[in-house]
Amino acid sequence: MKIHYTAVILSGLLSASLFGCSTTPEKPAEAAPVEVKPLANDYPTRDRVEYVLNCVAQHGGLTYITQYACGCKIDKIAEKLTFTEFEGAKTFTYLSKGQTGDAGAVFRDPAQSKDLRTRLKEAEAAAEKSCFVK
Repeated sequence: MKIHYTAVILSGLLSASLFGCSTTPEKPAEAAPVEVKPLANDYPTRDRVEYVLNCVAQHGGLTYITQYACGCKIDKIAEKLTFTEFEGAKTFTYLSKGQTGDAGAVFRDPAQSKDLRTRLKEAEAAAEKSCFVK
C-alpha cells in the first residue's frame, strides 16, 4: 500500500513539473502609485563648489569657518530655490549688472528677472544670517 501511495505522489509531482500547473497564476496586485517629489538638493556639485569658493573669497579667504559657513549658505539657498531658479537668478543678476541702459533692460526689467533676483537676494540674506556667526 505504501509503495502505491508513494508512486501516485511521485507521478503527480513529475507531471506537475513537466507540464506545469493546470491553474493560471493569480495576477499580482498592482502597487499604489508612488509620488515622486522633486529633490530639495538638486544642485550639481560643480555649481555648489563654485558658489562656496566665491563666498569664501568674499568673506576674507579660506578658513575652516568660512568654508563651513559658505557650504551651509548654499545648502540653505537650495532649500528655498530649485537649481533652475537659482541659475536663472544668477544669470539675470550677472547680465543686468554687466549691461547699462537699454542693453541691460532686457535682463533687468522683466517680471521674471525681478522676481528671481529678489528671491535669490532674500534666500542669500536669510542663509547669511543663519550660517555666519557674528
